[in-house]
Amino acid sequence: MKPFCFLGITFFLSAMAPNIVAQTTSPLPDAKNAKTEKPLATVEGQAIAETDLGPYIAGQLRPLKEQEYEIKKKALDILIGQRVLEAEAKKRGMTTEKLLQQEVDGKVPEATEAEVGAIYAVQKEQFNKPLEEVKGQIQQTLKRARVQEARQEYSARLREKSRVSIFLTPPRTEVSFDPARMRGNPKAEVIIVEFSDFQCPYCGQVQGALKNVLAKYPATVALAFRDLPVPQIHPMAMGAAEAGRCAGEQGKFWELHDLMFADQGNLDRDGLLKKAQTLQLNQKEFIACMSSERYKEQIQQDSQEGMRAGVTGTPGFFINGIFVSGALPEAAFEKVIEEQLAVRAKPD
Repeated sequence: MKPFCFLGITFFLSAMAPNIVAQTTSPLPDAKNAKTEKPLATVEGQAIAETDLGPYIAGQLRPLKEQEYEIKKKALDILIGQRVLEAEAKKRGMTTEKLLQQEVDGKVPEATEAEVGAIYAVQKEQFNKPLEEVKGQIQQTLKRARVQEARQEYSARLREKSRVSIFLTPPRTEVSFDPARMRGNPKAEVIIVEFSDFQCPYCGQVQGALKNVLAKYPATVALAFRDLPVPQIHPMAMGAAEAGRCAGEQGKFWELHDLMFADQGNLDRDGLLKKAQTLQLNQKEFIACMSSERYKEQIQQDSQEGMRAGVTGTPGFFINGIFVSGALPEAAFEKVIEEQLAVRAKPD
């Protein structure tokens, strides 16, 4: 099971047109090139260029761009490994293969009798032959696997000692956020924009990891909250989202945010009112705000922007525009954060 609440919502281009903010970051043509760009269509003489499609297709293209990035990254890692090996071999005045044979292959031990026997015991039915007849085959297979692994480890060690600069960057999707619903340093180098649903169990599970990340990076990381309730499977989610906004009017969005995620089973009206009372909110103002449903449209706008950006389940996160999804462990957030801090630390 994926660690997020699947939206299962179909939305159409006609619903995407108003208030479009999300877009996949990509180099934009300058004004001169835009004028000469061949149009994809014209309507009453007015051209529609490829760049005009961006707000309508960004979310759908994001997974493809991420797949393209991963393919390039794997190919780049392989090529970097080859280049550092070639550089080391050149320093020593030998071929790459000779270097590997000398530094790696000759140091890999042969498989022991016990190891061969263990492999044979597991795959005896597949071999369908006595051990003595396949013993050599098993030994060779184990040796080849060990040599391959040892070569990769050797290449990795060489890479750590080499001057390697990587300029390939993952695709980014710019999404706006509400400064009034931001936790942490508003001038932080890394902004995590979270699209979430107060009734989604996975959204609740990830809150501990997010708090730990903010505690670990108090000056450099901030968290911005966006609403993406899924009423089809979470009937109390919309009301909870409205309650959060109403608590925000009294300066206690995050306090109610934490209470709702800590007690997701009691998000009906009575449960929300009890939480508001616990926080000593002005009950009359809170109830009037909830009854007015004045934040319903803004919540829907949050949801639409999240879906346009390609969020297919909650929770969904954009870390400086880099998309990650689901109730991920703390280490997963830290990995992306560290990469972003390293990129920002590089001199121009």
